[in-house]
Parts: sequence; C-alpha cells; structure tokens
Amino acid sequence: MAFLDKHKIIEKNATLLLALSFVVVTIGGIVEIAPLFYLDNTIEKVEGVRPYSPLEMAGRNVYIREGCYSCHSQMIRPIRDEVERYGNYSLAAESMYDHPFQWGSKRTGPDLARVGGRYSDEWHVEHMAHPQDLVPESIMPSYKHLAKTPANGDRIADVLRTNRLVGVPYTDEMIAKAREDFYAQVDPEGDSSALLARYPGAQVRNFDGAKEVTELDALIAYLQVLGTMVDFSTFEPAQSR
Repeated sequence: MAFLDKHKIIEKNATLLLALSFVVVTIGGIVEIAPLFYLDNTIEKVEGVRPYSPLEMAGRNVYIREGCYSCHSQMIRPIRDEVERYGNYSLAAESMYDHPFQWGSKRTGPDLARVGGRYSDEWHVEHMAHPQDLVPESIMPSYKHLAKTPANGDRIADVLRTNRLVGVPYTDEMIAKAREDFYAQVDPEGDSSALLARYPGAQVRNFDGAKEVTELDALIAYLQVLGTMVDFSTFEPAQSR
C-alpha cells in the first residue's frame, strides 16, 4: 500500500510523470539500440551487393523525387504470402547503400523490391506513360514527362561523392569516371568494359529507346536492378552455414 501511495504522487503530477516516462523510454531505447553498434553482423554482408552505378543512382533520385516510395515499398516480409507473391524476403544488405532506404509498409501499389527483370523495358516505358493501359485498376498517375526530360550526367560525380560521405564505398576512380559511366550504360555500341568492372552486373542498353538520355532511361535502369544483385539460388543465411 505504501508503494501505491507513492505511485499516486507520480500519477497526479503531470510534469513528473512525463519526466519519468522519458527516462524509462530512454533507458529502454539504449538497451535495445546500443548493442547493435558492437555487433559485426548487424548487416550481414552478401555477395553481389554493390553501390549503384551513376545511371542507376540518377534513376533512384528520380524515383524519390517523384514520390514513388509513397505508394510502393521495397520490403518483402518473411511470411509465406509475401514470399510467394514477390520473391525471397528482403535482406538488410540489399539496402545497405540506400540513403534513405525504401523499406516501409505503405502499398497502394505492389512492392518493388524484386521488380528487376520482371518486366521488359518496353513495358516500363508504356507503364510510365499510360499506367491504366497495362493495369486497368491502377490509380497511378502518368509520368510521360520523364521520357521528354533529358538526364544530365554532369553533376552525377557530386551525387556519388555525397553518398560516400555517408558510407557508400565509392572509390576515387568511380567518382572520377562517374560522368563517363553514366553515358556508357545507355550506349550498347560503346565500350562498357570499364563500367562493368566497376559495377559488376550493370545492364547496358538504351532503356527507353529514345535517341537522347532521359530521366526515364535512368529510372528504368534503377528499377531493372532492384532485387537482381543477390543470387538467391546460391545464397545461404548466416545461421545455416
């Protein structure tokens, strides 16, 4: 009873209750979060995951600028229905170079974590221009302006340099060759060997079929790489090794 009487003091004093609640939440947060800074496997490194190429990075920036994340998550949860519909559940390592990451739970449209290679470039071109022609029930607006908006690679080196500041392992060579790699990825007739050496598995082609490099090129390059870096036919979770 004496304890309950003392507890009434806290309940009747809003300021004291707020202060003590803050202390309790702070302690709980520290207990949960602090150990993560000392674990080597907080994000398990997975073979195949690499930083985005300059063109893919430009496309990701278009994706974020246009608010695509507000209707499409990039997080497949480890439950049967999600895995059967979208593919292998998402790994933290797949988003380790994403700033900001695109995980979430808001899905007005389908999850895009494994959309890479699921549809052709032509499908994406038409879908961006006329979504309802391909998915009649879609409420997605048209993004046909992307096909008419030139994509300029002159400042892409600055984007890579900024991402390096927050931990993305872009090398001095990658930054120096950023503009060159940007245009090399949409030129299937050119020499892309240096690009592929820096960004293994990067897809090289004219993504939207236009003569000039457009923001749609960049966006499709980004979408087509999502979920393709990890070979899940050979992947084994750390706990099963």
